[in-house]
Amino acid sequence: MSFLAVACVAFALRVAAAAEQCPIAECEERAPSLTPTGQSVRVYGPGLRGNFRLPARYFFVQVVDADGSNSTTSAPGNLSVNILGTQSHCSIWTQVLSRGDGLFFVRYKIFRTCPEAKIEIAYMGSPLAESPILLRGPLHHDTCNCPIPYDEWLGHLECRAVDPQILADLADFEKVDMKKVLQDALQRFDRPGSVSFCHYAVVKNQVYRKCYGQHVGFNMFMDQILLSLARKVVLPDVEMLVNLGDWPLERKDYWGKPVPFFSWCGSNSTRDIVMPTYDLTESSLEMMGRVTLDMLSVQGHGGPAWKDKEPSGFWRGRDSRQERLDLVALSRRYPELLNASLTNFFFFRDKMEEYGPQASHISFFDFFRHKYQINVDGTVAAYRLPYLLAGSGLVLKQDSEYYEHFYPRLVAMEHYVPFRRDLSDLVEKLDWARKNDERVQRHCEVGSRSFVLVLLARRTIVLCYYAQLLSGVLSLGLTRKVDIHQTMEHVPPATRRVLLCLHPSSG
Repeated sequence: MSFLAVACVAFALRVAAAAEQCPIAECEERAPSLTPTGQSVRVYGPGLRGNFRLPARYFFVQVVDADGSNSTTSAPGNLSVNILGTQSHCSIWTQVLSRGDGLFFVRYKIFRTCPEAKIEIAYMGSPLAESPILLRGPLHHDTCNCPIPYDEWLGHLECRAVDPQILADLADFEKVDMKKVLQDALQRFDRPGSVSFCHYAVVKNQVYRKCYGQHVGFNMFMDQILLSLARKVVLPDVEMLVNLGDWPLERKDYWGKPVPFFSWCGSNSTRDIVMPTYDLTESSLEMMGRVTLDMLSVQGHGGPAWKDKEPSGFWRGRDSRQERLDLVALSRRYPELLNASLTNFFFFRDKMEEYGPQASHISFFDFFRHKYQINVDGTVAAYRLPYLLAGSGLVLKQDSEYYEHFYPRLVAMEHYVPFRRDLSDLVEKLDWARKNDERVQRHCEVGSRSFVLVLLARRTIVLCYYAQLLSGVLSLGLTRKVDIHQTMEHVPPATRRVLLCLHPSSG
């Protein structure tokens, strides 16, 4: 067995062992509480534990009918949740989102470190039997700099076994000499107007970087996730090259030793190591902050009930690919099946008269007034796909060579309906959906939304994926000690506010 194979196996076993510290059945499940209507309410999820430290924490409340099956209806106002400090004032903002089908998402944001808190839950005005639920502290504010050992942190977040995509991506690289890799990258990708990347180093939990190219503003997203992780977990000393553009860089047909670029998007013809997109990353870090669209909020704004939705396909976006223009043309030929318009012209300004007028922007949540959501590539993969899957419509996805980090787990006709790259069978697929309405509705309920709930919102947390990627870099067999290059700059924390960390014995 090669060095790389041994390293990858050891890496996977380490993460699996850490996950076993907190079996899901013990950490999440609680006995259901009976309600005045004869229903019961089940409360579960990682946010019921004080050591589940994310910018916004969350748990789930499921209404269960008398026969033991999950309820399929719920009114938004049926559930009330209050989170308070037990012995001192704690500044905590709580939000309850209803998916409309008996499942509630409760998320909360801590504005200052809290020694201990309690969760009070009432359904239809009656407190649940287990209410209040104790949140043992300390509950640290997100900007508190108090990293804990890597394996302990994996257990706290219930990070599952290493994603197969990580192992597959890393398998292409071994015995990496970062000095040589950087030289190769600067020589082969010396296109500053079209290619920009950063050389990052994490040393003693401090972040350093040197960027190359003209357009390096997107380094803020990588800075943000690395700094967030460094506040929470003791990271390994690693170096990495992060591609700041949309297109993956290292082609599979390159005959020499490949450069291990970390990119937000992969493709069938490239070998970049794929990270969660900057959009999905920011929505995770800024949940209940400056970002309103995230994997939980979209499930709480699913639009009208299925029977009240428009039985047509819907799409809005910019002109970043010819097929998007073709989609608009198709919409004009079949207006009863498809509502598609361009909201911005940049790449095809000479065709504004043909494919315009430019439509006004609408809220993403309003997309779900329609039953069928169309996903068409932009410059690369359309980064809206996870949010479409989380919504309340059927997702129809264009065949594509591009993929995000979670695509390999998607199953066609279970999580989405595929259509050809040239859109030649899209009308046929929309017509099929209209003729099989009940089947399509069930598909949405148990297919795409369940996939998002289990894989994206609960199990494959963005922070877990990034941390496992960084740890996985060690399996590349770095041939040099990680060092801070003279040209690198230190990436300071985003806030200068100093927050003290509490220990379990304090407070």
